[in-house]
Amino acid sequence: MSVNPQLFPNGTPVPFVYEMFVLARDGVEFEIDKIPGAQGGHVKAKGTVYLSNIRIVFVAQKPVGNFYAFDMPLLYIHGEKFNQPIFHCNNIGGRVDPVVPENDHSALYSTHSFKILFKEGGCGTFIPLFFNLIASVRQYNRQVDGGSETTTRTRADPLQAAQTPVDEMMRHAYVDPNDPTKIFLQQPNSESQLRRRTYHS
Repeated sequence: MSVNPQLFPNGTPVPFVYEMFVLARDGVEFEIDKIPGAQGGHVKAKGTVYLSNIRIVFVAQKPVGNFYAFDMPLLYIHGEKFNQPIFHCNNIGGRVDPVVPENDHSALYSTHSFKILFKEGGCGTFIPLFFNLIASVRQYNRQVDGGSETTTRTRADPLQAAQTPVDEMMRHAYVDPNDPTKIFLQQPNSESQLRRRTYHS
């Protein structure tokens, strides 16, 4: 995870090398805990979620204090669950491990709990793509690691997920007419040569 990742002036995330954005979903509410500087460490904001072959990025409509975006590598997400409460909106909850800088000790960083609430419209397009992509990333990671289950999420390079083949998944994506998710047939800011190579500046 990364608080306030680099964004273009229009609010879309600056991509990594080989990163492909799959979709964008407006009208969501995002909740995250353990944010330094936030009151009680908890942040709740409305905005847009971007899903790529590497990560999921939330970008707030309006900053909450000094928080304006949050980046979660797909390889570091775990315990994700789709919830359909009777009296509240559908949501995805889960946990995400931090991206620890190379020279820092992982004990200094703690796992975040997150929730993405779908406040406006359905989620029949977003949910299958999210769960298929996260399963594909994990399967690819196991193949790269030779089937080893001993590799922890925090030791895996989050950018190795860029090699996950997503083209076939995109061609067969189900589009729910009640879901305002935008699927990218062409990459946003495709003319830009600006691409990140690591999670750390």
